[in-house]
Amino acid sequence: MSKKSAKKLTAREARLSEAREQQRATERRRALLLTVATGLVIAVIVGAVAWAIVGEKDEREAGGDLSAVQEFDYDGQQHVEGQVDYEESPPVGGEHNPAWLNCGVYDEPVPNEHAVHSLEHGTVWITYDPDLPDGEVSTLEDLTPGTYGLLSPYEGDMPGKIVLSAWNHQLSVDSADDPRIEGFIREYRQGPQTPEPGAACTGGVDPSESLVG
Repeated sequence: MSKKSAKKLTAREARLSEAREQQRATERRRALLLTVATGLVIAVIVGAVAWAIVGEKDEREAGGDLSAVQEFDYDGQQHVEGQVDYEESPPVGGEHNPAWLNCGVYDEPVPNEHAVHSLEHGTVWITYDPDLPDGEVSTLEDLTPGTYGLLSPYEGDMPGKIVLSAWNHQLSVDSADDPRIEGFIREYRQGPQTPEPGAACTGGVDPSESLVG
């Protein structure tokens, strides 16, 4: 082989070696980018999961501890005329008037028999001592949901200054600032305990139209 041919061969091998090295470098960069991208995706997923867990924890803490909620065992759809002698005060279930009470905020006591029918439809009924300070009453008004929420003073004996009732569930608190109020509403308004979920909370009666008597 002539010197000229040998030089050509050496130059060709050098170019091939350089091309192979460039290809290996490109593959290394591609692998590195893939690793970084995969790490970023994993970090985003882990961050999202952690954020969701923290959010759930914050939401639970914001709603307070509902372990003090009392539970009862009343069947629904027990319609009767006239007044009912309830075991609980305020009542949480049992026999009730065929007409439900329109949901909303009332500044006078409402008939138990109509309110219990509203509970059957998934309403949360917030009752308070008539002597509760006006500021706390205003707070309760702000907390009462626009739908499936009832607020009224209560003249009978109650286990606390403020009592939240849903069908077969009840919680007593002593302050309108108690975080469990929001937790109770979130848990039981149209909750799984509702005998007639989705039934109306409007189109019923107001206290002035009460059929109890």
